[in-house]
Amino acid sequence: MNLTLTVLEIVAPVFLLAAVGFAWVKLGYEYRINFVTQLATTLAVPCLIFTALMQTDIDPAALTALSLASIAAYAGVTLVALVLVRIAGLSRRTYAAPMIFGNTGNLGLPLALFAFGDEGLSYAVIVFAIMAIWAFTFGVWLVAGAGSFGKVLREPLVWATLLGGLFLWQDWQTPLFLTNTLELIGQMAIPLMLITLGVAVARLTPEGIGRAVALSVLKLALCVGIAWAAGWAFELDRVAFGVLVLQIATPVAVASYLLAEKYGADAQSVAGMVVVSTLISVGALPLLLAVLL
Repeated sequence: MNLTLTVLEIVAPVFLLAAVGFAWVKLGYEYRINFVTQLATTLAVPCLIFTALMQTDIDPAALTALSLASIAAYAGVTLVALVLVRIAGLSRRTYAAPMIFGNTGNLGLPLALFAFGDEGLSYAVIVFAIMAIWAFTFGVWLVAGAGSFGKVLREPLVWATLLGGLFLWQDWQTPLFLTNTLELIGQMAIPLMLITLGVAVARLTPEGIGRAVALSVLKLALCVGIAWAAGWAFELDRVAFGVLVLQIATPVAVASYLLAEKYGADAQSVAGMVVVSTLISVGALPLLLAVLL
């Protein structure tokens, strides 16, 4: 009973905030998702990542192990997903990216924070940053047929990760007034991302529910299995192991839908996977947390 309450306390704020965004749209209120997304990804999330890394007291060796495990996990998920998409005769441009990339920002960061505290958040931003770099290079190539290294260099979250890593390595700290300012800005990130997730899901019009259900369940099983194997292979501690599995197991990212819409893939099919995988995660992620805690 105590475990059930603990898991409920962790996941309830996440889904309640997403429900706020969902209800906001359904009630007919205006929500400028492009502005809020830009605010979150160019300002709030980079500040959150930088301060989380700068202030962490986690052993650098543990962070290195998690980074290598994350790279290995995403490499494994990528290879298996590409093979499955090819065997099933599905469009690589439409289905490969949703099978690989999860919602590690909007959903993964808050869950890691609520489940494992500040230490979990510090680990989670590493996984999130690795996913984002992979998504902005290989992920763009999958959908559009061309990637741009310049896009990676223009991403604030990439620079926030590199700069935060440098401060962690050198044990540097920004002046207190600047640290407090960055922390305040970073505190916007998680509520903004969760509410925006709810808004984005409310505006999607999914089609092909049967295929979306099958692929979403397959993605969950694939990601949990590979992340579990990577965490075991790199001998991660309990918190790092839990964060890795949780992050990799998150449902299809709304960003996958936006990329499909932008580059002319089958956006409606991707929308179906976003909605269905997110709904499945409402039941699946609490069960996964119960195992990991």
